[in-house]
Amino acid sequence: MTYCVAIALDEGLVFCSDSRTNAGPDRVSKYSKMHRFFYNEDRVFVILSAGNLATSQAVLSEVQRDLEQDRESKMLATSYVSDIAEYLGGLLLKQRKKYEFSVEQTTMIDAGATLILGGQIRGRKPELYMIYPEGNFIIPPETHPYLQIGETKYGKPILDRIIRKETSHDIAMKCALVSIDSTMRSSGTVGPPIECLFYRTDSLQPYERYFIFEESNSYLVKIRSLWDESIREAFSKLPNPANDF
Repeated sequence: MTYCVAIALDEGLVFCSDSRTNAGPDRVSKYSKMHRFFYNEDRVFVILSAGNLATSQAVLSEVQRDLEQDRESKMLATSYVSDIAEYLGGLLLKQRKKYEFSVEQTTMIDAGATLILGGQIRGRKPELYMIYPEGNFIIPPETHPYLQIGETKYGKPILDRIIRKETSHDIAMKCALVSIDSTMRSSGTVGPPIECLFYRTDSLQPYERYFIFEESNSYLVKIRSLWDESIREAFSKLPNPANDF
């Protein structure tokens, strides 16, 4: 399991992801879930991945192979980010069907993976898409302009309360970090390093800000401590239930 979140702002796009792939008792593995693509100051894409690691790796390998072998690859030829979402959806579905059954065809396995695609093509607005294992995809709602994949439930409340289109990227990055840290606190299937990236609208550069936080990073420790203290303080100020309520 993993947890990734992407946020669409007036200023640009924010991406945040953990790096845990195995939360078993004997082994904890790490693998980056954030994959960046940048082409000739004409288009920039970030892909976040969750679910079956073999499936997501196979999809990303096929994307890279297409780019190296075909100059008319969908990633380079289209003028619409939605076309790339459809292209990735097709690859996801193909790989999922390939690995649905074991070699003996007797044991069903979960070969599904989910992606978030975000980016911008010159002359168009930045866009976000969540691509399902079945190959279809959605965009985030205007009222809550973010997408989550993986272990989503623990980090959702703060996003609902804080994130709006007009939110600054500083606040959005901070919110995404608290969202992931809250998830790590409640689920052993999510863990550091945490990657966080901000892409500014119309810059057509790989990123404006990028951070990677290990468990012991001083900023992450401070954020965690201050958030815990603030929640406890706010909770202590809530009125006790009374009969006249």
